[in-house]
Amino acid sequence: MSQHRRRAPAKKIRQRRGIVAAAFAGTVALGVGLGVWASSGDSGTPTGSAATTRQPSDTKSGAAPAASRAPSPSPTRSYPLSTAPRTIPAVRAHTPARGPGWKPARGERVVVSDPELADEGRLIAGELGLAYGGESGDVRPGDVRLALNDDEGANPESYTMTVRGGHVVISGPEAGVFYGTRTLKQEVHGGGTAPEGVVRDEPAKPVRGLMLDIARKPYSVAWLEDRVRELGDLKFNQLGLHFSDDQGFRIESSTHPEIVSKDHLTKAQVKRIVDLAASRHITVVPEIDSPGHLGAVLAAHPDLKLYSARGNVARGAIDISKDKAASIVDDLLDEYADVFPGGTWHLGGDEYVALMASNPEASYPQLAAAARDAYGSGGTIADLATGWLNDRADTVRAHDRTLLAWNDGFFRNTSVQPAKDLQVGYWTGKEIGARPPVDYLKAGRKVLNYNDKYLYYVLGQPNQFVYPTGQRIYEEWTPRVLRGSTAVPASYDAQIPGGSFAVWGDLPNSQTQAQVAAGIRMPLRATVQKLWNPGKPSLTWAQFRALADRLG
Repeated sequence: MSQHRRRAPAKKIRQRRGIVAAAFAGTVALGVGLGVWASSGDSGTPTGSAATTRQPSDTKSGAAPAASRAPSPSPTRSYPLSTAPRTIPAVRAHTPARGPGWKPARGERVVVSDPELADEGRLIAGELGLAYGGESGDVRPGDVRLALNDDEGANPESYTMTVRGGHVVISGPEAGVFYGTRTLKQEVHGGGTAPEGVVRDEPAKPVRGLMLDIARKPYSVAWLEDRVRELGDLKFNQLGLHFSDDQGFRIESSTHPEIVSKDHLTKAQVKRIVDLAASRHITVVPEIDSPGHLGAVLAAHPDLKLYSARGNVARGAIDISKDKAASIVDDLLDEYADVFPGGTWHLGGDEYVALMASNPEASYPQLAAAARDAYGSGGTIADLATGWLNDRADTVRAHDRTLLAWNDGFFRNTSVQPAKDLQVGYWTGKEIGARPPVDYLKAGRKVLNYNDKYLYYVLGQPNQFVYPTGQRIYEEWTPRVLRGSTAVPASYDAQIPGGSFAVWGDLPNSQTQAQVAAGIRMPLRATVQKLWNPGKPSLTWAQFRALADRLG
């Protein structure tokens, strides 16, 4: 899939879907004619049928995913009842059936109902050693068919996968179809055969991410592309790139080439990564953190450094009382909007040194004066910083983006309020004047989970950070555990779109690229399992780890 492709006219799509529906009906009819499907009694209830197997869920309704509206298969008499596939993340629901299941064989093919599924079709065909047959309405033994089914109101990442009669049909919205192919790939790689029956699946949370600090520790293009492929197979849908910090600015710039570090990515390389991510239904989310963490920019623009009343430089902090400070950051935000065409943008906003002082107004009188000029005699530096964040949000909002900022960029008791559409990335409660997550939720904000107790992999483990383990995430964490180890009330669940595991390069030489990849392998799998289904997993940690080893 390319998220930038245009859809065909609706009339043509409907015509193609009619052909596909007829073809699928033909498949079922063929199975009935051969005596594959059997029923008992006048009711048509399948012989040997069993209840749908559902993974645990902490949703209040306990309802099956929206995709469960699809019909269940009829079992045969000659095979044992199938068992649910073992995948990471686990599928939400499986209706078992009797039958041989499906495994790839030479000469079999993948066909699609719509050209928009060509990327997904070619990818799974190559992975399973099948031919790609393109759009086709005929039915052949062993076919894997991918079909668009954009039901109004359906979860856009849901899918149904039906395995019966020697065929596989994966249907749903485009992203859902892709996730269905990931399930099929894992089934085949893990056990050789996709089990007979119907999988109905969808994620609990729409945001499932990995954030990488490439500013302090640069990574190779090949390593980043490997992570994209890994994320895609695990059904993550965001990759965050924190590419500007005190230690480096790591992407080529045309507006301000003077700020770019020697070791950096070219825009062509970034495009390769973004395009690969898009083909896996992953949005790349950029972060240019401000007004703190701008040391690499300030190294080339020392006139914008923030000085205290004592003449000390505030590390990484830009002097937001100067007009030029806003101009240079806005130049960069506008420039990289074209480099990262995805829907979400991270504005940063954390750890501005001026607001970490015991008496900000006394320590930074020039900021205090600017605040009074802007907001009247009661204006504070927190007001000035909030205004800065809102102005940067205006710049990015013009590019039609969802806006995100760190929780310590939202200040108490300010006369200037943060823009209402700013989402909160909650990572810590350790900052001065920290507010609990419920404060943001009560205000109606959406809050993304970056809990630094479970989801922060900080190289070198400074400042009492400890490398997180997959087991702790798997057994203790859920998306509602935003701070520490205590969950917020379930009534706020809908305001938590999801979360992100984060790798930070504080001591960049502490681990090699290979060690980072190995270190985050199981934490990533545990994280996505809990974002896909926050309920208690059906497997023990030992079973989950063994499954991960088998799937590769």
